[in-house]
Amino acid sequence: MRILITGVCGFVGSTLARRWIESGAGHTLIGIDSFVRPGSEVNRLALKALGVEVRHADVRSTSDFEGLPAVDAVIDAAANPSAQAGVDGQTSSRQVVEHNLLGTVNLLELCRRHRAAFVLLSTSRVYSIDPLAGLPMRVSDRAFEPDTSRPLPEGVSANGISEGFSTTPPVSLYGSTKVASEQLALEYGATYDFPVWVDRCGVLAGAGQFGRHDQGIFAYWVNSWLRRRPLRYVGFDGQGHQVRDCLHPADLVPLIEAQLTHAEAGQPRVLNASGGRASAVSLRQMSDWCRDRLFDHAVASDTRPRSFDLPWMVLDAARASEAWGWAPTRGTRDILDEILRHAEANPHWLELSETA
Repeated sequence: MRILITGVCGFVGSTLARRWIESGAGHTLIGIDSFVRPGSEVNRLALKALGVEVRHADVRSTSDFEGLPAVDAVIDAAANPSAQAGVDGQTSSRQVVEHNLLGTVNLLELCRRHRAAFVLLSTSRVYSIDPLAGLPMRVSDRAFEPDTSRPLPEGVSANGISEGFSTTPPVSLYGSTKVASEQLALEYGATYDFPVWVDRCGVLAGAGQFGRHDQGIFAYWVNSWLRRRPLRYVGFDGQGHQVRDCLHPADLVPLIEAQLTHAEAGQPRVLNASGGRASAVSLRQMSDWCRDRLFDHAVASDTRPRSFDLPWMVLDAARASEAWGWAPTRGTRDILDEILRHAEANPHWLELSETA
């Protein structure tokens, strides 16, 4: 199978490519990237050495697609991945829409021409902010969790947020571009008869991820702790009780492989892909882990709210398990260990991340 991976020199795209090569599946991998991040050049050379054909292309540019060869499948791993995008003073709303939505249109046109399967790596941030922000919460073991003694909205349980939960706005500009991309992808697939899969991912994390306060929080926290950088618990009670799930992108490969191999299996087209409740961790718990593994480090408290932030975001991936027998193989502590080893081996990773 000839597979095109967009954003191949980013953390997720490069991890998928490496894992596929390690698996011995025998696919021909072609990757495109705009090389806008400084670290992309490092990944480009490493991927080429592994036999991945890496080309320059910006998903926003229609003309950049004209010279691409026919492919059997497209994995869309290119996105502006921050819920703060467009409101952070560093990126414009137009940039977010052009990159995350118009880029998807260009990819779907490519799939239409070649009848190629399309896999959209979407996000947990497609789910409605207001009802999630209003969930009844309690603190248990230094982490928020839903208070199941009180009524919860449809689609929410102690195991996480299911695919049936509302995607009604607001979901952030970033989230809205992904919701729109999902709808367009499914419509294109139905209209032009090619397989489309939407995998809504939890927080993706692992070694080699660019760590910033608005994205890549696991890498950012571990690298910052190791370098004794200032850290803050922002928003809510200022104690770091906010929770996210965790997923290594290498664990997506078996799921995507199953989807591409059994394109007409009649399985659900939209799935949550996440480590779920078992992987959920709060910032406070991450601090405890860093303190146990490294040394003591003070974390400041800042209760000022941040746009589009949520106290608890955990996806329920039961549908992926039922449909494909899929489950992650890497736990949160394994992922944190991997990040720490990378941080120790790359003392200037934060500086590189800051310019990314």
